[in-house]
Amino acid sequence: MRLLLVEDTFDMAEAIMIRLGRSGIACDLAKTLEEARACVTVQRYDVIVLDINLPDGLGTELLKEIRARGERTPVLMLTAEFSVDDRVSSLNSGADDYLVKPFDHRELEARIRALYRREQGDKAEELTLGSLTFNASARVVRQDGSPITLTRREFSLLEILVRNRGKTVSKERLFEGVFSFQDTDVSMNALELYVARLRKKLSGGSVRIETQRGLGYKLEVDD
Repeated sequence: MRLLLVEDTFDMAEAIMIRLGRSGIACDLAKTLEEARACVTVQRYDVIVLDINLPDGLGTELLKEIRARGERTPVLMLTAEFSVDDRVSSLNSGADDYLVKPFDHRELEARIRALYRREQGDKAEELTLGSLTFNASARVVRQDGSPITLTRREFSLLEILVRNRGKTVSKERLFEGVFSFQDTDVSMNALELYVARLRKKLSGGSVRIETQRGLGYKLEVDD
């Protein structure tokens, strides 16, 4: 999953990014509306966490712009003060959820994952694909009942492939979902390395990652 965090308070933004990063979510940070607009222009996000009060305007301005373009990216609003009028205005502008500061970071992550699952159209907490069991919420993967230990990026990679099982996912889409703008020292070769590691860990089961030459990768499940 790749997320855009629009938040101008550095300490809060840093804490959120550390928490989400440890959970395998690639997180880009924008501290102003201008930076956020630049991010959404060049990058597709699975979820946007948007503060209302920013140095150069209101986060609802960006929300309205996104919805006016017909983009349905889930947006969770953050604010220190959230009256009923604020909630109604944000929801009417197209927000999917809101959270009042201060908040527990565990709740923020849970809400982000709920928005992501809803957008992906996969309601099941646990998916069974042949010999593989995948639980995104618990971040648990099992093969033939035995747990598989994955790094956060391996898990993110597998999650994208699972959500798009049977479909070819481009290398670019996988790269976007696993790495953030802050990973400036990472090349596309790193993605291939993670694919190779994930293949090795899934070997021996009924789920395999197929290379679609020139296109990307596809998760297939043997009958």
